[in-house]
Amino acid sequence: MRIVYERAAVRVPATTANMGPGFDSFGMAFRYYDEVSVRPITGVTRVIVEGVGAETVPTDDDNLVVRALRAGLDAVGAPQAGFEMRCLNRIPHGGGMGSSASAAVAGLMLARGLISEPEALDNDRIFSLATEFEGHPDNVAPAVFGGATVAWVERGGHPRMAPMPVDASLGVSLLIPPSTTRLSTKEARQVLPVSVPREDALFNTSRAAVLMLALAGRPDLLMAGTEDRLHQEYRRGVLPASMAVMDSLREQGYPAVISGAGPTVLVLSTLAEQTRFTLENHGWSVLSPGIDTRGAVLTS
Repeated sequence: MRIVYERAAVRVPATTANMGPGFDSFGMAFRYYDEVSVRPITGVTRVIVEGVGAETVPTDDDNLVVRALRAGLDAVGAPQAGFEMRCLNRIPHGGGMGSSASAAVAGLMLARGLISEPEALDNDRIFSLATEFEGHPDNVAPAVFGGATVAWVERGGHPRMAPMPVDASLGVSLLIPPSTTRLSTKEARQVLPVSVPREDALFNTSRAAVLMLALAGRPDLLMAGTEDRLHQEYRRGVLPASMAVMDSLREQGYPAVISGAGPTVLVLSTLAEQTRFTLENHGWSVLSPGIDTRGAVLTS
């Protein structure tokens, strides 16, 4: 395998996971993107970052996208090089919108865009490698394939996914708290119990099934389908503001959940103007991006 192209560029969507009852399995992609380009160079790697993380993310070989790019090249036996990379980051870091999964997918897609046999890194291979690289398939699957997905890990550690039917016209809103509020997935997981009551497990099994029906075109089921007992309440202590907003919205009839590990709140609906104004007046950013149906794509 050889590097034969002088440049590659990719667009990768933001994602959500869990979506209430679909803990560690349900995901969805949004029309809100990070964009990355790369070219091989002679010499040391340098990364130029604009947007989110411009002052904090590594600008050398420690950069997550670069590390994923190198992992992709290693996976197909392609040679390594120095790289000049440009990242336009929009997805918040530590916000529950799949930034690390998107970075891993971006790097692997860039590897595809540089090599002589891009079919060696097809979507299934990228999904598997990105899951291994990032650790969880629930955000990786929609980042690669787009739309709504269900992901799981088979015995032996092999990740699998399947698309979930979703009404692409479904309104979605992402509520991002003030920039001072960030939470790592590791921190959010530390508050979860090692076991849950049987009735809670049964509750979530039914609600996950209802959510699948709701996404496929039964919006009247969205409130029931976004109920959860497995993870959100346990995170109340580390996500007090997000949980308070989620509670308030649900009381108003909005199907609101914590997006991924938080602190972003996902609403499977369009917000009324007054509700949006109130949130923005309290420092929250409100996005209405729509559902991405393509996943990551090479743009050059």
